[in-house]
Amino acid sequence: MRKNIPPSSLARDSRFHRRDTEQRMSDRRNTDVEGHVDPEAEDVAERARRRMHGIFVGEIQALEGAGRTAFDFGTDEVPYELKLDMARQCWDEARHCEISVKLAEHMGGELGEYAEFTTLFEAACHEDPVFRLAGVNRALEGLAIDVFTQMREFGEIMGDPILAYCEDFMLADEVTHVRMGSRWLREVTKNDEQRRKDALAFQRVVDGLFNFQGQRGEEDDSPIRLAREFRRLAGFTDDEVDEIAKMSEESRSATSERNSARHAFDASFAGQSSSA
Repeated sequence: MRKNIPPSSLARDSRFHRRDTEQRMSDRRNTDVEGHVDPEAEDVAERARRRMHGIFVGEIQALEGAGRTAFDFGTDEVPYELKLDMARQCWDEARHCEISVKLAEHMGGELGEYAEFTTLFEAACHEDPVFRLAGVNRALEGLAIDVFTQMREFGEIMGDPILAYCEDFMLADEVTHVRMGSRWLREVTKNDEQRRKDALAFQRVVDGLFNFQGQRGEEDDSPIRLAREFRRLAGFTDDEVDEIAKMSEESRSATSERNSARHAFDASFAGQSSSA
């Protein structure tokens, strides 16, 4: 069995349509957090199905990423207990895949309805296991805490107890997964401060990608709100959550300036065309 396989080697059937991170970030349609799940939106059902499909493929890649981390490194590289935690996470993620498939059907969706992006597994391909813990277990599983908290609230608002219960169930697992990442990041790097700093810098890069141009924050109108209390339970400090919120705020401001400049240019161009 091969070690350290690339994202292109992930096994999928014909229902899946894969896109890489570069394609994802260059597509302007994805700047709305793949369809902000706004209960007041006219197309809220479609947005919810799109979000659930994204959760489903994320769970598949989380399962694959944890499995690779358990397999790719020997006990001379990582503690055996870390490998056991990754195996436990695989069990959780497999359960999440089953739940997400059922939820997608419950919401009127189907597998392959939307594209699969490989960003999560790409973060799980780093040659250093500590970077995988930082990028996947802390950054992306941290994002899952935010998403599941919001989807649980969405289920409650929409009067869907099945969605609310399932999201609450998976949320509890995600808190555990992040705690495992926080624990082993500290444990493995306890004698290597520079390695820890580098891993946390990698985590910030991943968090930056998933701020969705500033649409993740603590404001009430944020498409994805930071779940501060659950992040505390998962081992995040208030300073770390503050840093994510600040990064998002700066990104939102920069995006707003770019959009204003683009709209001004489009209006000017339209005015010149009409004059001509």
